[in-house]
Amino acid sequence: MQYTEIMVRYGELSTKGKNRRNFIDSLGRNVRKALHDFPTLKVHADRDRMHISLNDEPATDVIERLKLVFGIQNFSPSIRVAQDMDEVYATAIEMMKAQFKPGMTFKVNTRRSDHHFEYDTNEINDMLGGKILENVDGIKVQMKQPDVIIRVEVRMNGIFLSSETIQGAGGLPVGTAGKGMLMLSGGIDSPVAGYLGMKRGVDMEMVHFFSPPYTSEQALAKAKQLASTLASYSGSVKFIQIPFTEIQEEIKEKVPEGYLMTVQRRLMMRLMDAVTRDRHGKAIFNGESLGQVASQTMDSMIAINDVTTLPVLRPVISMDKTEIIKIAENIDTYNLSIMPFEDCCTIFAPPAPKTHPKLDRSRSYEERIDVEGLMQRALDGIKISEIKPGEDYMNAQADVFAELL
Repeated sequence: MQYTEIMVRYGELSTKGKNRRNFIDSLGRNVRKALHDFPTLKVHADRDRMHISLNDEPATDVIERLKLVFGIQNFSPSIRVAQDMDEVYATAIEMMKAQFKPGMTFKVNTRRSDHHFEYDTNEINDMLGGKILENVDGIKVQMKQPDVIIRVEVRMNGIFLSSETIQGAGGLPVGTAGKGMLMLSGGIDSPVAGYLGMKRGVDMEMVHFFSPPYTSEQALAKAKQLASTLASYSGSVKFIQIPFTEIQEEIKEKVPEGYLMTVQRRLMMRLMDAVTRDRHGKAIFNGESLGQVASQTMDSMIAINDVTTLPVLRPVISMDKTEIIKIAENIDTYNLSIMPFEDCCTIFAPPAPKTHPKLDRSRSYEERIDVEGLMQRALDGIKISEIKPGEDYMNAQADVFAELL
């Protein structure tokens, strides 16, 4: 059917009290950003609903984009007709016939914001329900849990009919919880952590440590591709790549093997602290899951968190690997994450890292390296780019990838 509008319902935003308007405005901006390449489309965010006038833009493509926008509970593609009951009857009957299967039940649900319209909601429900019963053979009315609900909205600018409710991504609009910085590796866990943070309204920037020549251009492209996938939930993301080669080489040379991972992670956290403060972020996010690897024990977290006073948030902290993988598959990051390209966390990993490092020893071993000089040179080498949904960073290395898969 040729839909004319999509009606969006907010869900959780309804609980935001005096801040509700700010949340709705943020959602409106995010929706406009997500639909930026549909030039004739118009977005109007009211207090209780958002109305997206399609203006002949393809409804199917718009619907696919809206499914990914956080802050939307659900939405319904609608058809606008004149304030004429004959047009309402004809459109509703066509709508019902298009999806009818033997044994189906339905009901009509009317809302009326134009109180000058000649019929009230009960009259419209009765009149339209009767017409559908007359014209769709075998259909029955059922008031509780019908198969199809024909929704009718009588407004000043016409009558809008819909019969389908599509689930949105839920959560809060990206940006309403402030800015966070995600430690984005090439693995399975960190993209899931970024997704979960974004779902709670965090404007997430992606920070990736790379160590050429130990890590390849393919590994960097993979991280950017993961960022592009996550950008589908916010319209775009900032990608911050930090050179880490010199730091890892010096740690390898001067720190005992058992503490290589701990001191390396402390330097990463120091750099995250500096970048987060410089970019006015409020928290550091990572993909640590308690007990999953050596650097993710509580003792390790104490030794690593010691270098920052910023909140370090771990959205997947209590999840097992199976739960994380399920989310990764749902958000289309899993197949990217398992591509066999090394990241800087694995190339210098010792065979027997300390799972319960001592804080005093971690501080002592870190003093063996030139922390300030190493950090400054790494910060001077930062590159920042904007990544949008659908951008392809893998294709340039397709031949190399094919040999490895």
